[in-house]
Amino acid sequence: MIFDQHTMQRVLFFIFIVFPLLLFSQQKTFVLIDKETQKQYVKKDSLSAVKFLDSLVEKNYYFAKILSVTKENSKTSIWFDKGKNYNQAFVKVTPEVSKEFSIPTDFLTKNLDSLKQVFHQNRVDKGFSFSRIKTKYLGLKNDIPWVELSVYQHQQRKIDGFVVKGYDKVPKRFIKNLEKEFNQKIYGNKNLLSLQKALQSHPFVALERPPQTLFTKDSTDIYLFLRKKKSNSFDGVLGFGNDKSEKFTINGTLDVNFRNLFNGFEAISLFWQRNPDSGQNFDLKVDVPYVLGSNVGINLQTNIYKQDSTYANFKFRPSVYYHLSNRQKLGVRGNLETSTVTQTSFTEGKDYNKTGIGLWYDFTEPTEIELFRHRTRILAEASYMSVFYQADDQTASQKYYFLSAERNLHLTGNHYINLRGESAFLQSQLAFTTNELLRLGGWNSLRGFNESSLLGNFYYYGTAEYRYLIGNQAFFDIFGQYGQMDNKNLKTQTQLYSVGLGFHFFLPIGLMSFQISNGNPVGNPIKFSDTKIHWGILAKF
Repeated sequence: MIFDQHTMQRVLFFIFIVFPLLLFSQQKTFVLIDKETQKQYVKKDSLSAVKFLDSLVEKNYYFAKILSVTKENSKTSIWFDKGKNYNQAFVKVTPEVSKEFSIPTDFLTKNLDSLKQVFHQNRVDKGFSFSRIKTKYLGLKNDIPWVELSVYQHQQRKIDGFVVKGYDKVPKRFIKNLEKEFNQKIYGNKNLLSLQKALQSHPFVALERPPQTLFTKDSTDIYLFLRKKKSNSFDGVLGFGNDKSEKFTINGTLDVNFRNLFNGFEAISLFWQRNPDSGQNFDLKVDVPYVLGSNVGINLQTNIYKQDSTYANFKFRPSVYYHLSNRQKLGVRGNLETSTVTQTSFTEGKDYNKTGIGLWYDFTEPTEIELFRHRTRILAEASYMSVFYQADDQTASQKYYFLSAERNLHLTGNHYINLRGESAFLQSQLAFTTNELLRLGGWNSLRGFNESSLLGNFYYYGTAEYRYLIGNQAFFDIFGQYGQMDNKNLKTQTQLYSVGLGFHFFLPIGLMSFQISNGNPVGNPIKFSDTKIHWGILAKF
């Protein structure tokens, strides 16, 4: 049989246009109409219509009834009356539910919906993600519905593993640590929120979207959609103030951090600082957190401090540590230090060599607020050293202790307070030389004093800083500091204070900081000439 073009077009028109319409016209539809609200609910078959009517009982409409049913061609219209909503009810539960929730087996509730939600949430929190609470109408008691609540729960779900999507070059040990922390824990809101919080505030990775879950018959896998964070940073600070001779000087600090360049969460840090008294400090740190895919890390620190043409100190501090968790490290650190006096008139200093070993601990809790560096930070160290003074041909033992703690607290609304404390103690059988004393003062410690201008063998200070956030782009702060510096050689104990205010805000190039501070020994009046101004910028790339 041969079709001409016109006939072929008519056949195609019937196949693609008319035939589907004829099929659709033969489908039956059920329209349920609420008498009270006139709202219509369209269902595709009789089974769906019956399920809808049954669901009214679940919503506490125990006396819902059908008023009329009309048929017109393939359309069936069902008029229904929900009746009164009974959220107050006498409830009957099984002895097992009664024991678990410490409730009677038969009692009155004024909010049935809320009670059912409590039962359901309890099941979900215990890993029964597909549990259902079934309501069965038993009759009336004193004109109040009497219902039976039954808990239907499927198998308990536990976290079985993680699947990384997006940025999948994260260290394998990082994922293994997540599995160690979360695997076989109950799949519930508590553990999911804990996982999400840990990843949202991680320094190297971020969640593109909330974790998603794949349920199979035998497993529960969580999909993590990660992206690589901009974690490299440049931190530059300029300081303005007077030196010891009341001469106006400019000093500065540069801190450059290269992090996660090779997708191993490694870090290389370069720090340089110049103080108003012609001292220079250079620091190089290299950190490799997961050596050979293990939880063992290596940290190497090299420090050079040069005080004009007077003396120079060199330190090398190699360290091996273990990840107690994603936030905690415990390590063993070696200490090699040498100092050379280059100016013969500097009689307070001596050439010396030090060797030692110590323990250290680091706890860091990241912050969800980008304006802050972290929420909590704790550093602690204890070291034992042996020092040899070359000119005196004398050896002595020394002990070094260090503790630093910082916490950002949310008061209310946009109001925060930053609390920080730090202390260090250098103990020896002999008198200390000036070139081995601890140095304090400046932008990262007592801000109202020049960088590294305070010398002693013991110090402590505390900072309380009020912060007011302006959206997510800026914050204003007012701070006060109090501390003490002891110098065993001079037999002095000096109490110190510092006050100031600052403003920090985001620009396209990074976080800009401006701060004014003034510090003095306790009892000395505040002098305008002692005012210090710091201006800095922290940029991530």
